[in-house]
Amino acid sequence: MIRRIFNYRKVPYAEIRAFSVHLLTASGSFLAFLGVVAAGENRFVDMWWWLGLALFVDGIDGPIARKVKVREVLPNWSGDMLDNIIDYVTYVLLPAFALYQSGMIGEPWSFVAAGLIVISSAIYYADTGMKTEEYFFSGFPVVWNMVIFTLFVIQASEVTAFIVILVSVILTFLPIDFLHPVRVKRLRPLNLGIFLVWCVLSGYSLLLHFDSPYWLVYGVVASSLYLYFIGAIMQLFPKLGART
Repeated sequence: MIRRIFNYRKVPYAEIRAFSVHLLTASGSFLAFLGVVAAGENRFVDMWWWLGLALFVDGIDGPIARKVKVREVLPNWSGDMLDNIIDYVTYVLLPAFALYQSGMIGEPWSFVAAGLIVISSAIYYADTGMKTEEYFFSGFPVVWNMVIFTLFVIQASEVTAFIVILVSVILTFLPIDFLHPVRVKRLRPLNLGIFLVWCVLSGYSLLLHFDSPYWLVYGVVASSLYLYFIGAIMQLFPKLGART
């Protein structure tokens, strides 16, 4: 097995290091499994903690992989394919299950909304042109973990939740830019700062078991709206944040 992975009699350090990055990425699948168990038992706060850890792993594995040149060292093992598999589970399938299991939109609409999420997202992942030259996502990038988590924070009404989900599903197929806060260079410090603010506020809301004061709810909503719309704004103004 070791020889099949590394294709050498003596395993070099570079390949061990590169493969360990794949293992780091794959750990997201176990975090997702723990999230499924928690959601199945209606322990949604625990579920979101596990997904938060998965989001952290997803945020660091890419830069590490590029740093150690995983693609060049292990060309037969696709980090992109592995990342897409993990992302579909953590960004799409589990949040959709949480939406359904919580009954946020009521019956049968929670089931319908979850179905729209998983089907539209599967099609999106098949799009080889999902990223632009600047590493924006083209169309809503199926970050349902962030969207549905925000709906949990604000304790959205059935109508509000369904509208947000329906609009996001439609935007999945439109040529509108959405931000990748790590890889997009324009306004990167600001975008990363807002993303970190969202993470901190979200974590605090989890600590409060979603019994959040108004200022916290407004903070999560404001940072969410920024991350949701800043890509389209930068698309309309291509010189915004560009180096002169």
